[in-house]
Amino acid sequence: MNSQYFTNITISLPVFMASLIVGIQPLPNQELSPPQCRLAKWNLPALVNPTKKKLPVLIPRVPVTCCQEDISCLDQAIYDDKNDEIADKKALLQSIDYSLQYLQTPRAITAYKKSEITRERVYRSLQRFRELLIAIESPQQLQAAIEKEFIFYQSVGRDNKGTVLFTAYYEPLYLASRKPTKEFRYPAYRYPPDLASWAKPHPTRLELEGADGLQSGKGKLKGLELFWFKDRLEPYMIQIQGSAKLKLTDGTQTTIGYAGNTAYNYRSLGRSLVDDGKFPLEGLNMPIILDYFRKYPQDLNIYIPRDKSFVFFQETYGKPAQGSIGVPVTPERSIATDKSLMPPGALALIRAPFPYINKSNKIENRLVSRYVLDQDTGGAIKGAGRVDYFLGTGESAGERAGVTVSNGQLFYLLLKP
Repeated sequence: MNSQYFTNITISLPVFMASLIVGIQPLPNQELSPPQCRLAKWNLPALVNPTKKKLPVLIPRVPVTCCQEDISCLDQAIYDDKNDEIADKKALLQSIDYSLQYLQTPRAITAYKKSEITRERVYRSLQRFRELLIAIESPQQLQAAIEKEFIFYQSVGRDNKGTVLFTAYYEPLYLASRKPTKEFRYPAYRYPPDLASWAKPHPTRLELEGADGLQSGKGKLKGLELFWFKDRLEPYMIQIQGSAKLKLTDGTQTTIGYAGNTAYNYRSLGRSLVDDGKFPLEGLNMPIILDYFRKYPQDLNIYIPRDKSFVFFQETYGKPAQGSIGVPVTPERSIATDKSLMPPGALALIRAPFPYINKSNKIENRLVSRYVLDQDTGGAIKGAGRVDYFLGTGESAGERAGVTVSNGQLFYLLLKP
């Protein structure tokens, strides 16, 4: 048995960032709640580890009860049907159903074979949460019912204190062509049918498409072109996000989704820029990175090839973006984690500051709690201290995803035995 569980980015280059990024703006009555109520109490209690052995990644703990004025403790979006920007109860119920479907598949049975978290317990927990969600009409009552019936298992995070780094991803919308033209020159590629026979180490990105991204006709990618794009950065961004909606030059629309990848770890543009001293790590986000490449487009030929990994796609003909467990991901209700550590399809609670576009068309951070389903993974999502949050499709989701970098907490909710 695997005892690791228990003890006892992004915006397309041409998009102009019209929104002004501002600091965290708590809702008015949150200001009445002391910092130890809104922040400190969510951290893991000090862990006693006399044997100095590696700690498990999930720690059962007493539920984090809400302070009286701390509305950030509650998932109010479930009951906010007037706000189309935030996933509501209907979307959460749909996401739960997707996980329930997954948990009945042979794929799920295999995934849980070596886990101390049983598939049956995850399934029963989702069923009961679904019943509560339908029956209860306020976030306060839902919180009380969950505290009574569920155990909170908190991720130890990056520091064994529960600190988890949250980023976000989205499904971009790009203009593309089924045929190459003078304008549409940069391809996204379908999965090579002979990839399994490729010698390892696999060819790097530089070897596959050249420094300028236009040399694929000379090597293993020849004939695998799926769609062509105007901008070098667009197909690369799709490789980062894992899927995209495409508006084609013939007036039709379609979608593409992840089909496979070469055997290299992902290296981000931001990391390479920091390593070269272009920017400090603190405060770096996607709008800053994209602005740099607007000013110095020739540097794309330097920095994109440093990411040796390469992602392949398939046309999905309008289907919604799918997570790694084979079900659609739901905006603001699906997360990606390291599936070598975390239970696939399970119910979780996340708490962190996330960016929202307010009525003045400005981005403001709000500290929120959200019930989510763990339905995806990602090349950069490694360890107990990383979560990627799915924000939806299109420009608005991209603006928000590009500036999502915050620390928070991750809990898995399982019924008491």
